[in-house]
Amino acid sequence: MVNVSLRQGGLPDSQKHAIVSPLLKKPGLDTADMANFRLVSNLTFLSKIAERVVARQLNDYVAEHDLLPRCQSAYRRFHGTETAMLRVLSDALTAADARQITLLGLLNMSAAFDCVDQSTLLLVRNFGVTGLALQWMTSFLTDRTQQVAYGRALSKLERMLCGVGRPARLGVGPATF
Repeated sequence: MVNVSLRQGGLPDSQKHAIVSPLLKKPGLDTADMANFRLVSNLTFLSKIAERVVARQLNDYVAEHDLLPRCQSAYRRFHGTETAMLRVLSDALTAADARQITLLGLLNMSAAFDCVDQSTLLLVRNFGVTGLALQWMTSFLTDRTQQVAYGRALSKLERMLCGVGRPARLGVGPATF
C-alpha cells in the first residue's frame, strides 16, 4: 500500500485525518484548565508507516548529498541532543581558554513544526526533491484534517492549516461538538 501511494504521488485523504485526544497530564489536576492536558494525535497505522518510509529515504538522500549544515544535530544519524550539547560546551570551554566572552541564547523549538505553515514545509525544493517525490510530499502535507475526541463526543472536522499531524493547542478556540 505504501509503494502504491509513492508510485501514485499521493497519500489518500483517509490517511491524512487525525483524531486528537486530550489526556490529563497527571491524575487530580484541574480538568477546567486546558494547560493540564497533553494532546495526543492519532493517525492511521498506514499513514505512520508511509511517513517513516519517506522520512528514512529523505534522510538518506540528504546525508548522501551532504545537504545539512555541518553543525546540525537534528535529523542526522548518530547525532542528537547530546552531540549538540557537547559541541556547545566544547565551544564555550575553548572560548574561555582563549579568554573570550561566551554568550548563549536558547530558543525552545520543541513544537516548531506544529506552527509552520504547510506551504513553508514544501520548500524541500532546496534539497533537490522534484517530480513524483515532491508531488507525494505536497499531498502528505496538504488537505489534512483533525477532530477532537473527548469522552464519547467528537468535534466537527477541521482542516489543519499548520503542522503535519500534531494537534492545535487546546483552548485557543472553542471546539464545536
